[in-house]
Amino acid sequence: MKLSQFRYKEPADLIAQQPIANRDESRLMVLNRKKGKIEHKSFKDIIKYFDDGDVMIINNTRVFPARLYGNKEKTGARIEVFLLRELDRDSKLWDVLVDPARKIRIGNKLYFGDNDLLVAEVIDNTTSRGRTVRFLFDGPYDEFKKMLDQLGQTPLPKYIKREAAPLDRERYQTIYAQHEGAVAAPTGGLHFSRELMKRLEIKGITFAELTLHIGLGAFRPVEVEDLTKHKMDSEEVNISAKTADIVNAAKERKNKICAVDTSVMRAIETSVSTEGMLKPFNGWTNKFIFPPYDFSVANSMITNFHRSESTLFMMVAAFAGLDLLQEAYKEAIKEKYRFLSYGDAMLIL
Repeated sequence: MKLSQFRYKEPADLIAQQPIANRDESRLMVLNRKKGKIEHKSFKDIIKYFDDGDVMIINNTRVFPARLYGNKEKTGARIEVFLLRELDRDSKLWDVLVDPARKIRIGNKLYFGDNDLLVAEVIDNTTSRGRTVRFLFDGPYDEFKKMLDQLGQTPLPKYIKREAAPLDRERYQTIYAQHEGAVAAPTGGLHFSRELMKRLEIKGITFAELTLHIGLGAFRPVEVEDLTKHKMDSEEVNISAKTADIVNAAKERKNKICAVDTSVMRAIETSVSTEGMLKPFNGWTNKFIFPPYDFSVANSMITNFHRSESTLFMMVAAFAGLDLLQEAYKEAIKEKYRFLSYGDAMLIL
């Protein structure tokens, strides 16, 4: 498959800039792969498509306030520091991206907050934009994390053309988020409200949880026409034995198994037995899914509307079928669906 096959004309005016008032009132496009049929619903209607014994697999990663703004020593230049990953808890070492990168060299100090509340020293260059920094803080680790939480902003994607607001702390987060470590939300899960989850549970649907800490790789553009040459960033995954048991029992019963978000699909396809059963897993994945691909675990999927030529669009195309997905996106643009992270949802059956 070639990169150009996954191109569509992105509707800039349909990229959602704000979350809607109620999570579960976003629109829902339902794609039936067998019938090649497209339906227009509300997300609350999702309950009609699932029955007693079905399983929804959800990603309980929690987004942390990863975007900081600091000032460079001497010049006072404003620098954006995007926290990617904690490398060493004791010495407070972090992998970060800096912008503008050309101004930041090894040995530079960066100051954050009023009265230079927090200081970081650049100790290594990892990529052209990436750096390793050490935060200079002598207090307890809990105090340090609290300070990062206060100084940091919700890491909204750059296509949301505004600064993060207090509301985003809650809304750019699923209601079932638990384990901190993601710099992007599993957006397919943002549509679930507590009331809707309760109604699904009463109907007999089980929620099986896993953790995949989504990194910035999700937004990294594909720059090669031959997809086999694209390398995905690694992301940390944990799938418990309990989750594997719940999913495998549903599979043996021939119930619906729904991957809620592309991150869940990547996680479960990373750890599959030769018989196509889900295995417990604790490690890293750089799995890249694009057509043609045989999925082993989930037989349905909830996702948002993704960017043209993105790895997320490619994965969904592998699941839905590229022709049907291209048709669905044309329909979504015509019907003025909202796109990307704060946008509307799609259920693929």
